[in-house]
Amino acid sequence: MLSRAKAMTQTEEIVKDALSNNVPAIEILNNGLVSAMSVIGDKFSEGEVYIPDVLIAARAMQMGMDMLKPHLTSEKPTFKGTVVIGTVKGDLHDIGKNLVKYMLQGSGFNVIDLGNDVSPEKFAEAVRTHKPSIVAMSALLTTTMTSMRDIVDGLVEAGLREEVKVMIGGAPVTQDFADKIKADGYAKDAGSAIHKAGELLGL
Repeated sequence: MLSRAKAMTQTEEIVKDALSNNVPAIEILNNGLVSAMSVIGDKFSEGEVYIPDVLIAARAMQMGMDMLKPHLTSEKPTFKGTVVIGTVKGDLHDIGKNLVKYMLQGSGFNVIDLGNDVSPEKFAEAVRTHKPSIVAMSALLTTTMTSMRDIVDGLVEAGLREEVKVMIGGAPVTQDFADKIKADGYAKDAGSAIHKAGELLGL
């Protein structure tokens, strides 16, 4: 496993070197940081790397993105889509949700993180405000995953369901449950969430 310090140092050196060689910031972002994070996502799905590795890569990528921000003011990045993500009401676990967030960001999605213990009303409000392509929600407990149905129903009642794709995941969640609550997609882990998001949007 690559140490956090080494990952940060190498990322900083690579980004600085690319900028000094007049490589456009948007190119460094898309062909460097985003591509590298996609590789990590694939390796995570295949069991070749683990959660600590993903977190180290995500932090290194975030640092690289922070370095590029001043150079991106005139070069607007093109996002694959916007994802509103959150852990459902009553559930305070967010490691899995954060992993999915990092992987989606690393794959070129704009992610709006609502945090944990998110109510159906807050999800609906976020859809109205941010107009995302996807609503992604997670639950770690069987007692809280039923809230996912409430969120889907809340989107229907608010007249917003047809505007977004709904993707769910978490330890107790299954494809069968996703079908029952009429979610558009189910992802068993952070790596597969990237592929499912792309599939839902036809990317």
